[in-house]
Amino acid sequence: MEILNQVLSKFSALAWGLPLLILLIGGGLYLLIRSHFLPFRYLGHALNVLRGKFDDPDDPGDISHFQALTTALSATVGMGNIAGVAVAISVGGPGAVFWMWISAVVGMSTKFFTSSLAIMYRGKDTAGEIQGGPMYFITEGLGKSWKPLAIFFSLCGLIGALPVFNVNQLTQALNDILLVPNGVQIGLYTNLTIGVVLVFITGLVILGGIKRIGTVASRLVPSMVALYFILVIFILIAHSDVLVYYLKLIFTDAFAASYYPKDDTFLGGVLGALILHGVKRGAFSNEAGIGTAPMAHGAARTDEPIREGLVAMLGPAIDTLVVCTLTALAILVTGVWETTSNNGVSLTASAFADVMPGYGKYLLLICIAVFSLSSLFSYSYYGTKCMSFLFGADKKHYYNYIYILSIFIGATTSLSMMINLIDGVFALMAIPTMIATLILAPKVLVELKAYAKRIKEK
Repeated sequence: MEILNQVLSKFSALAWGLPLLILLIGGGLYLLIRSHFLPFRYLGHALNVLRGKFDDPDDPGDISHFQALTTALSATVGMGNIAGVAVAISVGGPGAVFWMWISAVVGMSTKFFTSSLAIMYRGKDTAGEIQGGPMYFITEGLGKSWKPLAIFFSLCGLIGALPVFNVNQLTQALNDILLVPNGVQIGLYTNLTIGVVLVFITGLVILGGIKRIGTVASRLVPSMVALYFILVIFILIAHSDVLVYYLKLIFTDAFAASYYPKDDTFLGGVLGALILHGVKRGAFSNEAGIGTAPMAHGAARTDEPIREGLVAMLGPAIDTLVVCTLTALAILVTGVWETTSNNGVSLTASAFADVMPGYGKYLLLICIAVFSLSSLFSYSYYGTKCMSFLFGADKKHYYNYIYILSIFIGATTSLSMMINLIDGVFALMAIPTMIATLILAPKVLVELKAYAKRIKEK
């Protein structure tokens, strides 16, 4: 078992290593340059689409543009934004945040292309229902001979969408912030209780399918992002005297790498290692290019692929440029990144407790719980989509039973092997997604120019 644990640990590290980052960031940069930054010129238009200005109930699809974005965001806005940013800063210092931003800008371009393709090349499942996502734009856009690539994506998706890591981290946060400080003896019984509660809440939502998931996500995600925003603004006001200093430090340290371990180098230097560290954390946070978001955006009620691509592009901006930046500034201005040995979610909790002693960590826990729960809803949908593609639409409900069982596993055990396996195959989903996206990118550009011309004429 120890050998297997080491093998899976190396597999996860390799899967999230340099080759994947080259594919995600290099591929995203190529798409950004190839499009001449054109999607970014339509940010205002994207916000109008999000507001429902162009919604047509007669268009094909199951959920609105807004519900599609919040469903995709509910998967990405989670522990990566709260614990992941803390890890980025505790290891790499303030400069890591800048490279997370760069990753987000590149990710916006990737999300635009992948989600446009999810609408352009929608297919039908065995029940005759319209579906979108990488597996469908691979087979519909590249042809049946490319189906093995779509099958590979779906097989990885079946495992990668399991919530073991998310549930494990949420259970740990509940134990560390709520139970242990209040004298509760934690163990199998308390973890099992958490698992039962999570299964009950998750089951109520996911068994209603994408329409119920979209409805719940569209209500939960905006309210939680707003609450988190208000809480962090409160922290920033309390430390307004050092806010400008740390904002400057993010930019200067991005190229100085003063806080990064000197013995860890990449491409001949510490700066290279810092860039790699920040970009990796950003890519892990916003999941651009992995292929999960196009499955949600592929369900949007629209017949305009570019319109959905523009909405999807807002995802990394909200996820990394807004939520991750809020977390980073809270950790930096309170100084807890230098004064405590805490890491991950405990470091973020320390920042909240600094300004709001007694109750700050509980408010953070509410945000963590809702972000994590909403992630559970979205990932179940992604898994059922993969199940449906592989085994038929009549079998997809079986995935929900596997999914619910894995919630118990995540809550009651600390299976690092399982987490490494899920983490690794989740990363592998990017290979078919990015290959197909890079090949089909010229067709998206043709559609983008045609769409730009149409909206000018209106």
